[in-house]
Amino acid sequence: MPSPVSADRSAAQPPGRGSVEALITQARRLKGDVDAVRRDTRSDGADPEERWQRALYDLALHQLDDLDAHLAQLRDGPYPAPAESAETPAVRPAPVGTPRGSLLSRVGSAEWNLLTDEATWSGELYQILGRDPADPALTLDELPSLVLEEDRPKLTAMVTDCLVDGKPIDGEFRVLRPDASVRTVHMMGEPVLGADGGTASMWAVLRDVSELRRSQRTVRETRDSLQHRRRQEQTEHRIAAELQEAVLPPWRGSLRLPHRRPPALDLAAHHLSATTSTLIGGDWFDALELSDGQTLLSVGDLTGQGVTVASGMAMLLGAVRGMAMAGTTPGHLLAMLNQLLDATVQPALGSAVCCRYQAETRTLLWAQAGHPAPLLYRDGTGRRLDPPDGVLLGATSGAVYGQAEVTLQPDDLLLLHTDGLASGYSGSAAVDRLLDLAPRFGAARTAQDCVRTIVEEFGGAGREDDACVLVAKVTS
Repeated sequence: MPSPVSADRSAAQPPGRGSVEALITQARRLKGDVDAVRRDTRSDGADPEERWQRALYDLALHQLDDLDAHLAQLRDGPYPAPAESAETPAVRPAPVGTPRGSLLSRVGSAEWNLLTDEATWSGELYQILGRDPADPALTLDELPSLVLEEDRPKLTAMVTDCLVDGKPIDGEFRVLRPDASVRTVHMMGEPVLGADGGTASMWAVLRDVSELRRSQRTVRETRDSLQHRRRQEQTEHRIAAELQEAVLPPWRGSLRLPHRRPPALDLAAHHLSATTSTLIGGDWFDALELSDGQTLLSVGDLTGQGVTVASGMAMLLGAVRGMAMAGTTPGHLLAMLNQLLDATVQPALGSAVCCRYQAETRTLLWAQAGHPAPLLYRDGTGRRLDPPDGVLLGATSGAVYGQAEVTLQPDDLLLLHTDGLASGYSGSAAVDRLLDLAPRFGAARTAQDCVRTIVEEFGGAGREDDACVLVAKVTS
């Protein structure tokens, strides 16, 4: 780093004003653009990624501020020292109109004459160190008194290496100002050689980098927070996925009930994952052969996402299976599930459809709790079954759930699904999309073929929610 004062070489001349002015203009234009983008980035502080982005914008602005200040000093050249007297300390004044704490006040310079033991400080350095310009500049022996005790060995080592071995100074230390504030100072300097080749003085530029380091620290902290959240989300996703895989019946391929020969129902199901979120929801489906020979068919959804919801879904599914095995009818089963959710420590809402199918009479007895009704496809057309009364699970204590009964025919197809299957559609529009598949279902040979059709239609990119679908085709 060239010194402005050297006995054996002339001071470095600043580059042409025109070229530096162009750089200053570019730097300030870029700073304005970055600041505009930063102001347009709204953040309430709750999202770690938004906090990290905001911190990076602030850091970029601090660095552009410093660039602006350095270019301005390049344009203006070193500030001339005023005439000195025995009573007046050697001070290079700060530029006229430079407020305390401004960009230029963060960069100061100093020179220590080893032959006369005199020190010369710029006005900016007095501001950085919080010293009164009327006080004499500190010598190299006195300078460590301003430095925090744990940083003094670093400063001493840098100055010694510079004066003894001629090594450039490039390091940071913290100073304690008279107002008890602590500032981080970056010092760059080099020895100035005399005519005999020996070190005559030491010249240095000192920069207040406190705000820059604070911004960098904020970036690190927000980045670490963001990485921690992402690792936590990955762990939760893995746990929820493993829990879901453990409790749901296999959904890759047809569902096969173990004891019924030949099967009265051809069953297939599928779980469609959201593509816009890594969190797993509380959707479930189930098909179970009961002890009385009937078949349980159910789908449901617990509101929310993540491990807590997945564990709640596992609890509900276990309760459904247990009560169904005990012979509980669908309406009473949902009433008991409602009581279970109402009694849990963490309140939750859920919806479900529960069906019992008796193969001998082809009778389907079903109930619903705030859930989309099953769809029945027959002879190439489809319709929605009329739902009995039923509110969301966990919404009202002591709720009563009605039941409905429908007689099915051979080759009838029953479709049970959770809300959000037809992504981008809701209410009657979603039902219409599903009913429009009736001709394709009529041409399908198996329930699994029907599930493939549904996945082709609704399983693409852009899904915002998980969904489950269960297809039951009457075979006899």
